Amino acid sequence: MNIYEIKVVSDKAMQVGECPLWHGKEAALYWVDIDGRAVHRLHPASGKHEQWSMPTEPSALAINAGGGLIVALRSGFAHLDTKTGSLAEIAPAPFDMATTRFNDGKVDPAGRFWVGTIFEPRSADAAEMFVLEKGNVRKVWSGGMTVSNGLGFSPDKRTMYHSDTTMHRIDRFDFDAASGAISAPQPFQRFSTDKKAFDYGGRPDGAAVDSEGNYWSAMFEGGKILRFAPDGHLLGEIAVPVRCPTMVTFGGPDLRTLYITSASHNRSAEEIANHPLSGHVLSVRVDVAGQPEHLYQA
Repeated sequence: MNIYEIKVVSDKAMQVGECPLWHGKEAALYWVDIDGRAVHRLHPASGKHEQWSMPTEPSALAINAGGGLIVALRSGFAHLDTKTGSLAEIAPAPFDMATTRFNDGKVDPAGRFWVGTIFEPRSADAAEMFVLEKGNVRKVWSGGMTVSNGLGFSPDKRTMYHSDTTMHRIDRFDFDAASGAISAPQPFQRFSTDKKAFDYGGRPDGAAVDSEGNYWSAMFEGGKILRFAPDGHLLGEIAVPVRCPTMVTFGGPDLRTLYITSASHNRSAEEIANHPLSGHVLSVRVDVAGQPEHLYQA
């Protein structure tokens, strides 16, 4: 049995920490605080921390090949110049901002930025998936989900993973990197929806795929990170000192540091008391390297 040493990365708790992103060239970790409306950057070697306030909720980040970041905001896609702090709109939100915002996102091997949405009323399966490709936004699919999450791409560029947190499921798709087409959706994991059940282990939130093709899922309300082989069998888990981990990414010089964001917003006083690190960014050393982040190609 592996014993993992969990370290605290951020001194301040996020409301909803999300989308940790390792920038190899900068040797820096980025993440967002959705409800805190901020993008954060930390250089672990020096401890230098910076943040940029956003006009609406940021949810997903991509490293821009030409410099800076692409930020998926409730109001749409924008370019953040991390040298000057200036924010420039790329495309407005392709949805009704009164009920919907962007959520989880990931750049594919060809440089497209995939970002799904969350339908906040949760009253219908009305979430959608969009792709930002060379400045243009297209809808990939609509309906059948309420909270889009867990995007990831296999090292061989042939598989895309996606989770729907509300539906407690993870699916996999055949992926064509050249065209960006997905097909043949298949169930990858299904989790209990009964919180009273003995085996309830939370809901699949954000995720990352390592260099061996294994899928690492943050289990919201489950207090753990699960690692699945490409064929779906469970390889292991990492218990974390927060009940609501939200997403993971691989970073550090060797890509063997797993960074974990978490949430504190709307959690009970009892939960915060029992899990005082809720909302903090955590890290743990793991035995397999991740993949370098793909860059958005404008």
